[in-house]
Amino acid sequence: MYELQYKKKAIKALAKINDPYYSAIIQAIDELAENPRPNGYKKLTGRSGYRIRVGTYRIIYDIFDTTLIVEIVNVGSRGDIYED
Repeated sequence: MYELQYKKKAIKALAKINDPYYSAIIQAIDELAENPRPNGYKKLTGRSGYRIRVGTYRIIYDIFDTTLIVEIVNVGSRGDIYED
């Protein structure tokens, strides 16, 4: 089982999301602790990390297999998540 860690940017982004999306996103993040490479995950091109989709939202995260950590980097809608 992987430990979940959140970057400050991800915590701020999550605070701006309302239900029902918030609950679905939190559930998807919790499931990353069990399986950090679920069906539909994608390796990002042009930068390190992975992403999964939850509706119109994207969860950007890094996997550290040696220390069993999944770090949630950012959460946001498809249009603006990749701009940083």
